[in-house]
Amino acid sequence: MTLHLFDTATRELREFTPREPGRVGMYICGLTTQGAPHIGHIRFAVAFDVLRRWLRTGHGYEVTLVRNVTDIDDKVLRKAADAGEPWFALTYRNERLTSQALDALGVMPATYEPRATGHVPDMVTLMETLVEKGHAYAAPDGSGDVYFDVRSWPEYGSLTGQSLDDMVAADDADPRGKRDPRDFALWKGHKPDEPESASWPTPFGAGRPGWHLECSAMARRWLGDEFDIHGGGIDLRFPHHENEQAQSRAAGLGFARYWLHNAWVTVRGQKMGKSLGNALEVRELLTTTRPIVLRYYLTAAHYRSMIEYHEGSLVEAGAAVERIEGFLERAARRGTVADLPASGLPAAFVAAMDDDLGVSGALAVVHDTVRAGNTALDEGDDEAALDAAAAVVAMTDVLGINPRAEHWGAATDAGGSGGWVGAEALDALVQAQLDARQNARQERDFERADAIRDQLEAVGIAVTDTPGGAQWSLTRHDHGDPAVPDEN
Repeated sequence: MTLHLFDTATRELREFTPREPGRVGMYICGLTTQGAPHIGHIRFAVAFDVLRRWLRTGHGYEVTLVRNVTDIDDKVLRKAADAGEPWFALTYRNERLTSQALDALGVMPATYEPRATGHVPDMVTLMETLVEKGHAYAAPDGSGDVYFDVRSWPEYGSLTGQSLDDMVAADDADPRGKRDPRDFALWKGHKPDEPESASWPTPFGAGRPGWHLECSAMARRWLGDEFDIHGGGIDLRFPHHENEQAQSRAAGLGFARYWLHNAWVTVRGQKMGKSLGNALEVRELLTTTRPIVLRYYLTAAHYRSMIEYHEGSLVEAGAAVERIEGFLERAARRGTVADLPASGLPAAFVAAMDDDLGVSGALAVVHDTVRAGNTALDEGDDEAALDAAAAVVAMTDVLGINPRAEHWGAATDAGGSGGWVGAEALDALVQAQLDARQNARQERDFERADAIRDQLEAVGIAVTDTPGGAQWSLTRHDHGDPAVPDEN
């Protein structure tokens, strides 16, 4: 099978061919650590985590993923000033909250996670190259500002399909030092009201980097002059990614070969954001929702589709996760759930994932397999049920929602039977209760039989009567421990 991805630069589905056989370099714009992350922030990381897993598992690529931390910019300085604390203290605290949220949701750690403040020399080098090539200039007023000259680069606007004459002025610096109001800041000269700690020396004057310059320099440092995939939220296409591409290619770099963008999480049709008062912080949601359920919710929709959050969203996701968990627990009591190689993944699942990460179609295959597996269990066909369970584990592992993964608290027993620790003992205890219930029913003591069932359900064990006898599974109305602590 061949992987196709929707390239937002060409606005078409393209066959993915890495620059270097067997290896993929991917850069995704991380968060500006001005505040605690909400699920709208985190969606991008989940979406590209699925892509990374599929590149690795589905196609055998070695993936280098770079996810930056924007720890210095206008918003960070404003938030710190409002809070009356050093900017670096605020951004470091929120960086930790972001890392905790990503870990809680099973997002694999980045290969490299550079901070903008650690790459200022790389930024200065790139900026000097642009000035030497005639694509950037220092403001004539001696402010220390340096701007990219958009009219010097005829391809400016190509990423988003815009004409320069139709663009609004860039609002990232004082327009009085610009040759064209659409020129954007590469470097911002130090202002008297800004802390000295937010300033670095350059040949053009002391100051701090512009947002766009940061990502170009960090991508180059860790992935080279050209790399395979650049990703981020759809709201970053303009001006951020447009400006990244322009300055990098004007400097002579190949930069990104494919551009991928994920859509928003919305509330009542509006993009989730703190300014709208509708932000749902990850650490707050995880006090009432299991992390695997929140991960499922953020994974289930196609990455280019909007997700509309509403009351009941997480309830629906929780029910879907419980169906998967219940089947795997039932199957594990019938024998060993074997590891399934990537070559054994269902063809329909592979086809869905290779079609621009069609997770909706892939999840349909997962749930179809769960239903088939449950039917096999009901009919006493253990071999078919265990085959289905192996496929479900393999597919959900690709999506980062495998209930048996150690990350979610599941662990196999020392004997390698493929069950959870204590599963054999629990099965024996529950089976004894089910036998007692069956005896009561045969004696027509239905009151006692119902009482046994009620006792099991009261402790989270659901009983289902099937033609092959009573079956049980665990229900999960608990929410687990909060995965992200409150550091405020």
